[in-house]
Amino acid sequence: MRPLLPARYLALLQVIVIPFYVGVFNWILIGSPFWQNWRTFGIATGVVIVLAVCNFLINGAFVRRIRASMMASTSHIQLVARQFMITATGSSLVFGLAFFIYQWLDLPGFVPQLSRLGFGVLFTILTDAIMTMSYESVHNFNYWQQSKQEVETLSKAQLQAQLDALRQQVNPHFLFNSLNSLSALIEEDPRQAGAYADELGSVYRYLLRANETPLVTLGAELAFIDSYYHLLKTRHGEALTLVRRILPGLEERQLPPLTLQLLIENAVKHNVLLPEQPLTIDLTTDGANRLIVSNNVQRKPSRGLSNGVGLSNILSKYQMLGQPAPLIEDDGREFRVVLPLV
Repeated sequence: MRPLLPARYLALLQVIVIPFYVGVFNWILIGSPFWQNWRTFGIATGVVIVLAVCNFLINGAFVRRIRASMMASTSHIQLVARQFMITATGSSLVFGLAFFIYQWLDLPGFVPQLSRLGFGVLFTILTDAIMTMSYESVHNFNYWQQSKQEVETLSKAQLQAQLDALRQQVNPHFLFNSLNSLSALIEEDPRQAGAYADELGSVYRYLLRANETPLVTLGAELAFIDSYYHLLKTRHGEALTLVRRILPGLEERQLPPLTLQLLIENAVKHNVLLPEQPLTIDLTTDGANRLIVSNNVQRKPSRGLSNGVGLSNILSKYQMLGQPAPLIEDDGREFRVVLPLV
C-alpha cells in the first residue's frame, strides 16, 4: 500500500481528533449542561467545528510559511519547536473565542468561569502537541521511506553497473575472435603471433584488475588501449586507425577503468570497417581537461539493435562517482563522447 503523504495524514488526523476534541473541550467550558441540553449541544458543537476548520486553515498556512522560511542549517528540533509554539498559540486564541461566543450568545447552561477557560486552553495545547508529534512522526517516516527507496535504487544501479562491467570483461565474442586471429597468425607469422599473444595477455590482465579501483589514470588507460588497439589492428589492418592527440600533463588525470575500451569497442561494433572505407577513431583532449573520443560514422546497413550496455555502463560509473555526466553527440557524420577527466 502506498503511504499517504503527510498533508493527507494531517487531514485524516483532524477528522479523527476533531470529534473527540469538540466533545471534551465543550464539556470543559460548559460542564454537564453540554450533554443534557440538545440546544446547547448543537450550538456549541457547531461553533467549535467552525473554529476547528478555521484553525486548521490558519495553522496550515503558518506551518507552510515556517517551513519555507527556515534555512537548511536549521535543526529539525528547532523547526518542530517553532512550529509547535506558533500552532499552539494560534489554536489557543482561536478556540478561546468559543468562551466569549457562548457568553455573547447567552448559551443555555453556560456559566462563564475563567478557570474552565484555563483548563480548555491547557487541553488545547496538549491536543496540539499530540497533533504535532503525530504529524512529524508521519512526515519523518515518509521521508525515511523515500530515502530508503533512493538508497535501494542507487544500490541497484551500482550492482547493475558492476554486472555490466563483468559482462564487458568476459566478452566471449572478443575472446573467440582474438583466439581465431592468434590461430591464423601462428601458421602465417609465428613471430607476429608471439607479439599478438603478449598483447592479448596484457589486455586480459588489465581487464581482470579493472574493477579493483573506481578510477585509473589516463596514462594507464592509454597504455591498455595500445595493447587493445594492437589486437584490433591485427584483425582489421588498414580498415582501422586510432589517432591520439593528448595534451601534456593530462596523463595523471583520472577516469573510470575500461571507459576507452567500451567506446572503441562500440565504434568497431557498429560501423563498417573496410580498407577502402576505413574507420578512424580520435582520442583528443581540450583545455577544459576533457577527453574527447570520436569516430566517423559509417553504420553497418544490417546492424542489430544496440542494447546500449557500453554507454549506460560509462554513464552509471560517472554518476556513482558524483562526476558530471559525459556528453554524447551524434550528427550523423561524427559520433563524439566528451568525458570529464577527474
